[in-house]
Amino acid sequence: MDHRHTQADLKGPASELRREIPEVMAAFASLASVSMGDGELEAKTKELIALAIAVTKECDGCIAAHARGAVRRGAPRSEVAEMIGVTIMMNGGPGTVWGPRALEAFDQFSTSA
Repeated sequence: MDHRHTQADLKGPASELRREIPEVMAAFASLASVSMGDGELEAKTKELIALAIAVTKECDGCIAAHARGAVRRGAPRSEVAEMIGVTIMMNGGPGTVWGPRALEAFDQFSTSA
């Protein structure tokens, strides 16, 4: 699976939806921007949390976005792997499928950074 393609595949439909419901999509973008910035928690930590949730929600688009975000925020592979271990513990079997996808996405975005 190429997670960069996942993001590219979603770009067109997302743009179309933004044209249909611009206020909703702008509000979501604003919420994401405010939520993911540095605060009491570093932005890197927030990306790891979001990536963990993406694994539990089994969302390939979310995995791609937050794996890329984790790379951009300087998360090392070892922290991503450890976070995936916690996600597997909390999520059981599905975590063993979606966790490796998250690590693969992180690796793909690391090599293209």
